Amino acid sequence: MGFYVLRRLLQMVPVFLGTTFLIYAMVWAVPGDPFAGKCGERDCPETYIAMMREKFNLDDPLLVQYGKYLWMLVRGDFGVTSSGLSVGDQIATAFPVTLRLALVALLVEAVIGITAGVVSGLRNRGFLDTLVLVSTLFLISVPVFVTGYVVQLVFGLQLGLISPTVTSPTFGNLVVPGFVLASLSMAYVARLARAGIAENRRADYVRTALAKGLPTKRVVGVHLLRNSLIPVITFLGTDLGAFLGGAIVTEGIFNVPGVGGLVFRSILAKDGAMVTGVVTILVLVYLLMTLLVDLLYAVLDPRIRYD
Repeated sequence: MGFYVLRRLLQMVPVFLGTTFLIYAMVWAVPGDPFAGKCGERDCPETYIAMMREKFNLDDPLLVQYGKYLWMLVRGDFGVTSSGLSVGDQIATAFPVTLRLALVALLVEAVIGITAGVVSGLRNRGFLDTLVLVSTLFLISVPVFVTGYVVQLVFGLQLGLISPTVTSPTFGNLVVPGFVLASLSMAYVARLARAGIAENRRADYVRTALAKGLPTKRVVGVHLLRNSLIPVITFLGTDLGAFLGGAIVTEGIFNVPGVGGLVFRSILAKDGAMVTGVVTILVLVYLLMTLLVDLLYAVLDPRIRYD
């Protein structure tokens, strides 16, 4: 197992270099000068543009620019924005909020989605199965921003059951935005879990366990569920990164001060340093989550060994 983890970590290095280079190139190598429009309605002075280009190494070849940026990353320095703010400090303030929101969404997605999928798979073609299929189809058909606005309007403004905006980004206050963020993925998790349960319940090892007289709860919880959750775990692992990077709409609806709003404002302001820094963090999260998912395979399925 240790050799496998080391090998996977070494494999992540070229992936990280390739993805961050593409991100850097797409942000900084686009046509036009990113600092020409920073002075409002009037044109920026040539001295200001030259100073900013020198500050961000834009007069160097692209590979040299990326090399200098990578050296800063190795030292833990994400650089500064065009207005002089530290990118690392901005991310350190906003990222924990989005991480809490993503973890709440992941928990909601896993608990509700897996429970609905297991119930639906065990009650194949029954009323509960039909209810789950219809409900998940509805959630898949409705965009997340529509779900967010409906939840905010009905339960927040009309019924007063929830706060329409997040006043303090604690775990408790992020439950409703987390449910909205997880609504689409929750439907996919339920369908994946249902398909796995419905397929594996007819497997030989399940029939053997039942024939040996094992309780149904043990057969479902230990044998059937563990083997059916492998595709679900894969989806959940990659979904955490998607939640971190795709929470812009949800954070905007509920006024959550997270990474989504930070990236959105940075894109509007054409602040490449901030966009590059945030996306670099998301790349690291994706890489670590894929490693964790692979390690969980061996925990769920004893037939999988990493020797």
